[in-house]
Amino acid sequence: MNFLAHAHLSGKNNDLMVGNFIADAVKGNASLKYSGDILKGITLHRQIDTFTDAHRLHRQSRNLIREDFGKFSGIVVDIYYDHFLAGNWHVYSEEPLGNFTSWVYKELSKRWMIVPGHTKRILPFMISQNWLLNYANFKGLENVFNGMDRRTHYISGMQNAVGVLKKNYQPLQDDFTAFYAELIQYVDSLNIVS
Repeated sequence: MNFLAHAHLSGKNNDLMVGNFIADAVKGNASLKYSGDILKGITLHRQIDTFTDAHRLHRQSRNLIREDFGKFSGIVVDIYYDHFLAGNWHVYSEEPLGNFTSWVYKELSKRWMIVPGHTKRILPFMISQNWLLNYANFKGLENVFNGMDRRTHYISGMQNAVGVLKKNYQPLQDDFTAFYAELIQYVDSLNIVS
């Protein structure tokens, strides 16, 4: 899962969300410098990723686009899934998506001093381009994928990701819908999010 899903699965716990959000940038023993709900959020993120990577529906989505993106298929699917979450936000939350994304940006900005370097590099772009909200539309997705393609030195093929999404929209959305329902149940079963 990508940024929006990780934030959503944290409930409305500020520190848990921050930990869940920054976890990919916290490598190895670096997590030991965090405590409390931020550390729980980092742990939650890793549990979500393990569940996701092993899940048959996520694997099915990756296999559907593997010919186009090879080893980058998992990253592309994670962003596609955030697109489906953003586009169907009303199904998963009563809070408007714009309000939710503003809360995420505010909480991350308040904790700027503890945010890892990688997150510090992308956060200003994420906020100024409002990635989390703009995952819902193709133009926003295109901007995200073009940036990712640049960061992979144009070997990922992600500049074509929106076209591939359009071509495979319904099966990918069906995979997401069924998968996300199971992921929510899994996260609930962990009893981390209050």
